[in-house]
Amino acid sequence: MNLPRRRFLHLAAGAAALPAVSRFAWAQDYPTRPVRLIVGFAPGQALDITTRMISQWLSERLGQQFIVENRPGAGGNIGTEAVVRAPPDGYMLLAIGSNNMINATLYEKLNFNFIRDIAPVASVARVPQVMEVTPSFPAKTVPEFIVYAKANPGKVSFASAGNGSVAHVTGELFKMMTGVNMLHVPYRGAAPALTDLIGGQVDVMFDNMPSSIEHIRAGRLRPLAVSTTSRLGSLPDIPTVGDFVPGFETSAWGGIGAPRDTPAEIINKLNREINAGLVDPKMNARLADLGGLVLPLSPAEYGRRIAEETEKWGKVIKFSGAKAD
Repeated sequence: MNLPRRRFLHLAAGAAALPAVSRFAWAQDYPTRPVRLIVGFAPGQALDITTRMISQWLSERLGQQFIVENRPGAGGNIGTEAVVRAPPDGYMLLAIGSNNMINATLYEKLNFNFIRDIAPVASVARVPQVMEVTPSFPAKTVPEFIVYAKANPGKVSFASAGNGSVAHVTGELFKMMTGVNMLHVPYRGAAPALTDLIGGQVDVMFDNMPSSIEHIRAGRLRPLAVSTTSRLGSLPDIPTVGDFVPGFETSAWGGIGAPRDTPAEIINKLNREINAGLVDPKMNARLADLGGLVLPLSPAEYGRRIAEETEKWGKVIKFSGAKAD
């Protein structure tokens, strides 16, 4: 059968548009079943806490359960690889942490390339670190700490949640910028590290705010400084490390990612909903109370931040000679 040319072109154009239309409709309907949010660490750590806030928000907004699933191990790499290998359909997402940017240099060989294999969805919050000691520690300020550490080279110990954790590389950055010699003591997570810090088995920790803030408020730990460039509303009387060590700044970035090739329509939908949560007064207040600093970004903007942080921590890892466990 011969069709008039104009009608043929109209039908061909309609057929070509079908995949795009069906993808758009799929994204509109998404999600039609529960979504798993993979956290590569044990419950109770900063990334886990902020991810659970986002999962609750998305569950309420999108009418399906966003279920947080903890898969700890290998500095978060086990959880990351699970998402890398998942179908790119939006039903398994990754809680992105600074560990992902650190691990790119810390591990000599990984079974994935994080920047290539995980698509950035949305930034959730920057979580500052707090330099903290027990109330009985001799130094009460950062300058006093530096003087004490230099007078006792190699005898001051700093705890971390493990080799390559943000607490670890922040401590290494402090060493690099101040010239102090401290002994790194890695733990399997922030909770046991904080327990020993409170008990006096180690001297100092550069911990993420959400897991330390209640210990500070209860008087179990004394904050010396925060790692951001300006003071925090949650600890307004505490100076920044940069007040005494010019140029010092660190934050643990928390966000959401998806397997590469996840449809842009799904990524953009999640980005819109997460960003709406970040400007919601209640959500914003909860994150601020934990010391989190929200920064809504587009997927492309978040991708650029990830690349910048990967480069920054790569320099610290190389300087320190840190190795994965």
